[in-house]
Amino acid sequence: TYLHQTGISYGKEYAQLTLIKHYKFTELLVKLFSALFDPELYSKKLAKSIGKDLENYLDVVSNSTEDKVLRNMYQIIKAITRTNFYQTRDDAIKPYISFKFDSHKVPDLPLPRPYAEIFIYSNEFEGIHLRGGKVARGGIRWSDRGEDYRLEVLGLMKAQMAKNAVIVPVGSKGCFFVKFEQGHFSRTEYMVKVVECYQNFLRGLLDLTDNLVNGEIVRPAKTVIYDHDDPYLVVAADKGTASFSDYANHVSLEYNFWLGDAFASGGSVGYDHKKMGITAKGAWISARSHFYDMGRDIQSEPFTVIGIGDMSGDVFGNGMLLSKYIKLVAAFNHMHIFIDPNPDFKTSYKERQRLFNMPGSKWSDYNPELISKGGGVFERSAKIIDISKEIQSLLGLESNSVTPNDLIKAILKADVDLLWNGGIGTYIKALSENNADIGDKSNDNLRCDARDIRTKVICEGGNLGVSQLGRIEYALCGGHINTDFIDNSAGVDCSDHEVNIKIALNMSTSSGSFPVEERNYLLQQMTGQVEELVLTDNYDQNQAITIAQRTPVLNIENFGQLIRNLEKEGLLNREVEFLPALSELSRRAIAREKITRPELAVLLSYSKMLVVKQLMCSNIAEANYFQKYLFNYFPHLMRDKF
Repeated sequence: TYLHQTGISYGKEYAQLTLIKHYKFTELLVKLFSALFDPELYSKKLAKSIGKDLENYLDVVSNSTEDKVLRNMYQIIKAITRTNFYQTRDDAIKPYISFKFDSHKVPDLPLPRPYAEIFIYSNEFEGIHLRGGKVARGGIRWSDRGEDYRLEVLGLMKAQMAKNAVIVPVGSKGCFFVKFEQGHFSRTEYMVKVVECYQNFLRGLLDLTDNLVNGEIVRPAKTVIYDHDDPYLVVAADKGTASFSDYANHVSLEYNFWLGDAFASGGSVGYDHKKMGITAKGAWISARSHFYDMGRDIQSEPFTVIGIGDMSGDVFGNGMLLSKYIKLVAAFNHMHIFIDPNPDFKTSYKERQRLFNMPGSKWSDYNPELISKGGGVFERSAKIIDISKEIQSLLGLESNSVTPNDLIKAILKADVDLLWNGGIGTYIKALSENNADIGDKSNDNLRCDARDIRTKVICEGGNLGVSQLGRIEYALCGGHINTDFIDNSAGVDCSDHEVNIKIALNMSTSSGSFPVEERNYLLQQMTGQVEELVLTDNYDQNQAITIAQRTPVLNIENFGQLIRNLEKEGLLNREVEFLPALSELSRRAIAREKITRPELAVLLSYSKMLVVKQLMCSNIAEANYFQKYLFNYFPHLMRDKF
């Protein structure tokens, strides 16, 4: 199953049949696993001997595809650094198995390779957690992509790495996928089972994570370990798990994990992101910045918006209440398409506010009497949707009936001021990309090319709304856009503040010198200060990119040098981050084009990684290198923060 998630081109059934055909090799694999990880049978000498037998066997396998499958299975076992296979719970076998991998030893993984990953398998669920480094933070989501959830998480981890670079050193991401459907279960019964899977997923992670007791590392019992001390594990809410933080912290308490309720931020004793609206507020700073660059103030003049999401969602709902001058002409989520061709911004604001305050509201709850002439709410499940002349005029459509997918594509291409992405999915790509490159099969029929997008500004409150090449193409065509990890970093930043505050106070609370009740009160009293600090970061990030973009001395040649320096430091992979090659840089220099904001955002994040690296280095020559380059490229942000 893990081999399938790594992206090997051969299916599960073929791999299974190959292992059955070569049953002697399979028996050797089982013996190798036992020699490496059974605490009672552990033997380096035996493992080395079995390894030689496996290699000798592979030498005589004549079929190349069978050799590939067998060799990968062998390499994957050698890449395991820990497993809970021999651990027990209340003297019983655990209902799940966890494997921790050194990702750099796993064969044929798509780039970027994480620092480490943990794969968890159960009859009821599967899951994976990818980390960019030893100290890494990021959310755990409930995935619906059973065939390629690792690919889903890999893209999100990559974005999290860049996002966290302006907050903490590195990022992480995880997901679990349940193998059962709601079926005959009630919604309540179904969610009980889902939460049980989520908690077992987290138990699988903590089974392989070191603990800190009185400042000393305590390693998991009945576990043979091949990697270094590794006690840092922080999880957070994500898609489908927004209300799960308390469940996670219950598991942390169960394991007496040193982080306590800092294990999962945003719980009942933490900062409620939706209540604060922190992610949307941070993204809104990006939107205001883009319009300010165009000489417009969206807090004092009407502007048209299309959106992805609905008013019950955190980022979309909070975002669509951050200006009373929003004219939301169209939006869609997984169920409905909302179109209001000529909204009254005062009336529509009040109605959106009503929906936001209604638990579990849908677009179908929008008062139809408040929708302008020709508009309405349409089901995405319909075969054909009849549309009015007003909708045709708004979206540039000629036919009076369209499919739901074509209607959504027309919305994405509408000539409006702002596209506010508060949902899930990648809806815009570059012309040079195909749908397979994007890795979001559920939205293949909706995806548009960036060059066809007419909205003036795109703001990504949700992750991966636009591919990175799509962002660059859109920016080169004159669109205003950052990246998702700049726009929506406020949520992560808020969690980071919460975790750090709790860690700082945990020693006092655990010793009894500072009661938990007082700590909780202090956390709540600090909400306003935390929000101010977080939003200042969002403002500074936008300012840093704008200043870098507008400074004449920071030309193509200089940024080309920065890219090469970051590559030399081993921090940046130009191809993985879709940064321009030397030939493209030369073309832009001749055409007098600049580095786009999405590219500058990537360079900003990696420059901050280099900042951390240089600040931890006492070498004078390296410190001078840091001074020479980074302060020149992003003077505003570097001066204020360092």
